[in-house]
Amino acid sequence: MAIDWAAFTPWHALAGGALIGLAAGMFALFNGRIAGISGIMGGLFRPARGEIGWRLAFLLGLVVAPLVFTFFGAATPVQVDMGFVGVAVAGVLVGIGTRYGSGCTSGHGVCGVSRLSPRSMVATLAFTAAGFVTVFVLRHLWG
Repeated sequence: MAIDWAAFTPWHALAGGALIGLAAGMFALFNGRIAGISGIMGGLFRPARGEIGWRLAFLLGLVVAPLVFTFFGAATPVQVDMGFVGVAVAGVLVGIGTRYGSGCTSGHGVCGVSRLSPRSMVATLAFTAAGFVTVFVLRHLWG
């Protein structure tokens, strides 16, 4: 893996991170909820009264925002070096991990760590380490 220094945009990354933090903070402040995608999505499978609308709006925003960005700017090229089966297996494993970890990267990594939650810090370290190990095994040991 190599960094394309000509396309490296640290200011864009900083602005994106600040927007994610601002959005998560506003979501917690105005709604009293954590902006954890797996929890928001999971809430649709066991809906409570008055919960479906905001959950669908949140998830719709995740789909619509990149489309709006593409409309106003250049589409970011995406390259996946894995077949459909590999992506599907990875998705299932991530889903299982979010259930065992009681949350996902957005819930623990963005919201939990910013609240100094020890549980979220441990969870973030665990899924980051699992990601490192997975990449090492798949790229260097498995070929």
